[in-house]
Amino acid sequence: MPVEDLGLRRAAPALAAFAAVRLLGLAVLAVWGAVAGSSPHTLLSARWDSLWYARIAGGGYGYEVVLPNGDVHSNLAFFPLLPWLERLVSAATGLSYGSAGLVVSAFAGLAAAWGIFAVADLLYGRRTGVFAVAVWAALPVGIVQSMAYSESLFTALAAWGLYGALRGRWVTAGLLAAGAGLTRPVGAAVVVAVWVAVALALRRGERSWRMAAGALLAPAGAAAYVLWVGARTGGGLFGYLDVQAGWGNGFDGGWAFARFVGEKLASSAFLAGLGLTAGVVLVVWLYVLCVRRRQPAPLLVYCGIVVALALCASGYFGSKPRLLLPAFPLMLVPAAALAGWRTRWAVLVVGAAAVGSAVYGAFWLNGSGPP
Repeated sequence: MPVEDLGLRRAAPALAAFAAVRLLGLAVLAVWGAVAGSSPHTLLSARWDSLWYARIAGGGYGYEVVLPNGDVHSNLAFFPLLPWLERLVSAATGLSYGSAGLVVSAFAGLAAAWGIFAVADLLYGRRTGVFAVAVWAALPVGIVQSMAYSESLFTALAAWGLYGALRGRWVTAGLLAAGAGLTRPVGAAVVVAVWVAVALALRRGERSWRMAAGALLAPAGAAAYVLWVGARTGGGLFGYLDVQAGWGNGFDGGWAFARFVGEKLASSAFLAGLGLTAGVVLVVWLYVLCVRRRQPAPLLVYCGIVVALALCASGYFGSKPRLLLPAFPLMLVPAAALAGWRTRWAVLVVGAAAVGSAVYGAFWLNGSGPP
């Protein structure tokens, strides 16, 4: 398909806005690192999950850490597509796996921005599409989009998969959903969204082999990896859940997170608890607005699953903000509002958010960071 058919020229302002926001974040991180004596490259590519991905790229699966309490942290918890790409880029360029991960994230971030623009442009027009990308780039945890993490890669696959489903490009949507399923556990959200789009098309009377192929392809990536982990661990269908349990991850409907927030509110960290509460309320409110504004069902299903899994998981509360990054349909609400403003004021608001995101990102990575 010619590049023009995918709207590269039309998407250029959105891609430029994304690049500008991300470069600002990296510039602030570099200045902060110079003052604090930290290495931006290390913070972006060689801490937390990025180390696990790089280890998989270099040595494959089988590495685990046993904690003093007996919990086992196995690298089987991490899906394989990002490490595969890191290995490929490293072999082609000679870069370290961590640095290769930064290259993958840089290109994946642009692909994600383009995909978000494509969805927003399809539904609400070009101006809303540009602001949707700008708002997504300027989120407080936007620095994760520039890390050797899988959020940017996953969001790119999800956005383009949803775009394919909305346009009835069933094989493309199925393949991208399969790729998303090889990237993160929440790839199931893309799979279900594609199935919903297929069901709605069937209801309208559409029938084709491409539709059937897309529906069959969509779960292939996630199913293949989960079944492989089950066979490797001897846990069968539940082997991957056992691996996640070793990390303390599970789904409890949000009870553990609610307790965590409650403890903050009842302690000297009251302001932190208040901020967490406000953040959850904001996310839920934005989702309600998405429903009220009648976003297409595949988007609502996808976004709802991403939000539910992020907020209702029982482990690693500090990861929840970055786990919400793929929930880009939420950004269509403020983007539509900004599109209705005068350009000067809308750009000023987005610019202020970008500066805040850059400063917070530098502070965050030099502190607790995104586990």
